[in-house]
Order: sequence, then structure tokens, then C-alpha cells
Amino acid sequence: MDLKKYIREVPNHPKPGVNFYDITTLLENKGVLKYIIDKMCESCVDKKIDRIVAIDARGFLLAGAMAYKLGVGVSLVRKKGKLPYKTRKREYALEYGSDVIEIHEDAIKPDARILIVDDLIATGGTLKAACELVEELGGEIIGISCIIDLSFLGGSKKLQKYNLDYLVSYNSE
Repeated sequence: MDLKKYIREVPNHPKPGVNFYDITTLLENKGVLKYIIDKMCESCVDKKIDRIVAIDARGFLLAGAMAYKLGVGVSLVRKKGKLPYKTRKREYALEYGSDVIEIHEDAIKPDARILIVDDLIATGGTLKAACELVEELGGEIIGISCIIDLSFLGGSKKLQKYNLDYLVSYNSE
């Protein structure tokens, strides 16, 4: 399936010069959504995953369906201040600024086998920060699964030590 024809590109969002790759158009199509969840789960079936870590916010939309299909639970990585219990946090750089993400300090058990899920790989900052949080809590990252890799931003190179899986790649803007 050619997923690019379902992805809406929004120029100059969230600021001038940034091209936003909108996956809501993928999610609105039930056939495409089913295809995406099935494909993202396909490479995980034999990996004995204990938990999926979902990244705020679009990663949540994928991770719930994937967790159901794989028979595992979901832990959330959210933007600062959104989780109600004690957290670990990590600051990271974005392609257009910086931010902080957090995870509950009891979300990951030592030696738990973790799949991290998000919608896309851009500069790799958010995913790298999430990996660091999971590892800090003693989890073993089995893989990272996304729909899109914006390879021209270099994020996938920063994440090479992890088993990285994505469905579509954009090589240039």
C-alpha cells in the first residue's frame, strides 16, 4: 500500500520552514488504519514484548491498538506535567525547539522487554529521550516502531543501536 498518498503534508506548521506530516488522514480511513496496525505488529510478533511505551500524543493512537493485538500493556510517555504520579523526566531537542517528556517511575519493571511506538521519526530527540527513560528504569528496548521516517532530518541515524522499524520514508523535503 502506498501510504504517502494518504499522508497530508502541511507546509509551515508549527512554524515557518517546517513541513508537518499529518497522519490523521491515515487514521480516518479504516482500511489504511487496519493495514498500519497489522504491519506495525507484524515485525513484533516473535519478539516476546512485555509492554509498549507510547509517546504523547499520536503514538497513543497506535499503541493501544497494537497492544491489544499483541496482548500486552501500554505505558505512557507524556509531556511535562501531564502524568499524575512520581515521574522521571528528560529534556530533548526538537527540530524547532526543545521540550521535556516524563514517564511514571514505576511504569517499567527491570528487564521488561519494551517496544516504543510513535507516529514518526524526525530529529530523533523525542524517541532518544524516551529510550533513555526506559533504560534508566531498567527496561530492555526490543524495538522502535513508527509509521514515518523523515530520514532527511537524521533521527534514524541517532537511533541506529535500536531495532528501528517504520512503514514509509521521506528522503528529502
